[in-house]
Amino acid sequence: MRDHADRTPRLLPWTTPEGNPCFLLPSDGTGYVSRLADRLEAEQLGSAAVLIEEAEQILADRSWTPGELHLLTLELKNSLVTTHRVAKSRGARLPVPDHDPEDGPEDDTEDDTDGGSWRP
Repeated sequence: MRDHADRTPRLLPWTTPEGNPCFLLPSDGTGYVSRLADRLEAEQLGSAAVLIEEAEQILADRSWTPGELHLLTLELKNSLVTTHRVAKSRGARLPVPDHDPEDGPEDDTEDDTDGGSWRP
């Protein structure tokens, strides 16, 4: 089960017929719509992986037509839009860290082996 104390709505992996985003009010993440969204996200990410392989094959052949490149570009763009939506949805559901990640790690000089300098 998931903790949704902040009650942030979940961005769903589909849109309305008008292209507007759909959201789900958070629960424990085990409801029908949550499970459906999880399944669809997994399918969308799987489709992106297949499309990457297809793109690699088309580009490796070096005998593509302008129509093939145009179709590939459209499919890659659609896949990127979908994958970006999944990433935004999943990222919004991650717990917020207690510290600002921009600040770097806590000052703990006991474990410093490089003189205390921090590198990302």
